[in-house]
Amino acid sequence: MVSRRTALLVGLGAIVAACTGRGPSAALGSPSPSAASDTTPTASSVATPACVATPAETEGPCFVDERLNRSDITTDSSTGSKRNGVPLDLTFQVARVSSSGCTSLGGAQVDVWHCDAAGVYSDVAAQSTVGQRFLRGYQLTGADGIARFATIYPGWYAGRTVHIHFKVRMYTGATKTYEFSSQLFFDDAVTDAVYKAAPYSSRPNRDTRNQTDMVYTSNGNSGSVLLVKAAPSGAGYAAAFAIGLNF
Repeated sequence: MVSRRTALLVGLGAIVAACTGRGPSAALGSPSPSAASDTTPTASSVATPACVATPAETEGPCFVDERLNRSDITTDSSTGSKRNGVPLDLTFQVARVSSSGCTSLGGAQVDVWHCDAAGVYSDVAAQSTVGQRFLRGYQLTGADGIARFATIYPGWYAGRTVHIHFKVRMYTGATKTYEFSSQLFFDDAVTDAVYKAAPYSSRPNRDTRNQTDMVYTSNGNSGSVLLVKAAPSGAGYAAAFAIGLNF
């Protein structure tokens, strides 16, 4: 079970949710452990954001700690096969927020996982994908707090709007000192455009949009501040998300 914590999110905010449901909200409160990492790059100053305090919740059953250190998560590391879909370049900028300001957070482990164009997660027994490792991986942020991933635009599955899960962890040696999990959402109009093309077009009529998603609309419609702006880029899209953690 993931610890329930409060985070300050740069401009966008965050809420953690299960891949098939949502746990109860946690009370606001700052995590107690101090954060450290195996690597200690020099922090650089970043603009102090207007932050939104948001409670974290359970991550759900679809997180698997594969320990796949890679930026390109489109391939199945067990077979080498590539997941088809519209390319998505996803960039995180992670910062630490304190009373003295906001600085880039280097050495943070950022995990990303999401379903494929058919709405299937890898390495999940209920989906008969145990042993497969597609659309999962992590990167360590550099001194600038940035971690980048090459992936595909996520598909959909019954009862959920389109989303990507992420987790930020800090370590001292092998000891985890901090953890925060959440989800990103996409503008429905962009999703509608993406889903007109194969392989998404083989699954029309998705049943849940942002305003009918139980996670997006929870905690005062918090999903509205978790939207990433996916802009056309080459043959696909690029999206960036800035997150500030208060610990």
